[in-house]
Amino acid sequence: MQYGAHLPLIDFDATGFAPNDLATFTETARQAGFTAVASNDHFVFQKPWLDGIVALASVVDRSGDMTLATTVSLPVVRGPVALAKAAAALDILSGGRLVLGVGPGSSARDYEAVGVPFEERWPRLDEAVRVLRAHLRSDAPAFEGKHYNSKAPLQPRPNRPDGPPIWIGSWGSDAGLRRVARRGDGWLASAYNTTPDQMAEGRQKLLTHLTEAGKDPARFPIALATMWTYVTPDAAKSASMLEMLATMLNREPAAVAGQVLIGPPAECAAKLRAYAEIGVERIFIWPLANPNAQLETFMQDVAPFV
Repeated sequence: MQYGAHLPLIDFDATGFAPNDLATFTETARQAGFTAVASNDHFVFQKPWLDGIVALASVVDRSGDMTLATTVSLPVVRGPVALAKAAAALDILSGGRLVLGVGPGSSARDYEAVGVPFEERWPRLDEAVRVLRAHLRSDAPAFEGKHYNSKAPLQPRPNRPDGPPIWIGSWGSDAGLRRVARRGDGWLASAYNTTPDQMAEGRQKLLTHLTEAGKDPARFPIALATMWTYVTPDAAKSASMLEMLATMLNREPAAVAGQVLIGPPAECAAKLRAYAEIGVERIFIWPLANPNAQLETFMQDVAPFV
């Protein structure tokens, strides 16, 4: 199992953001043994959210040899050409370390903010991925669709001829997994929208769809993103963190508890072992508070027991 760390892009406690927060977090993650640092997208959210692409770009020089990942970015909301331009720059400036995770997003408010109909997100995403490929991969054909095209060539292209791998986010529906197999180079699942049993079922479906698409399942990565995390033996603190998270997500605490890493180290490790046993290869954790200390606690008290 490999571990990635979500950049702390959400102002959970209304304290704001300091200029060096992301750099310090990235250095802490690298030194603790995380192999990736990630950002993801919301334009409009219940709490202030830093821009994911800008945030990821700001830590390139602090990330060493870590993978840089978007988990996920929203090409329909951002526009696939603009995202392709940013992705090419990130890949070049990082020396070819970008994994471009994309998805439709689940918030109608993001779509409303940019004037795109939310109900068009799925067909637009299919076209957007093809535009991304056309701009980021040297041997990809040009694309012209109903919503988007790749007519205007973008330069510079990534140094890698194949461009950054494109992982596609899906909560695990059959239609979503068919899209992952058909268009993607990897599957990004959402931790707080699944369980090990659901992922195991989804993985079996994905293996079938990959075979139908002529892709080798053994070379197709599966990762779990947005794993909300707060490792503590303090039951009162765990309950407080769970209540805060559930309120933000507009869910009941009991419904969220089994899908996040909030609580004692042994319980957190057991949850991760369940995912490791079904073939999840990388999990991206997102500390809910005290992010730098939580990264170290996770690697010291949880990761060795997975």
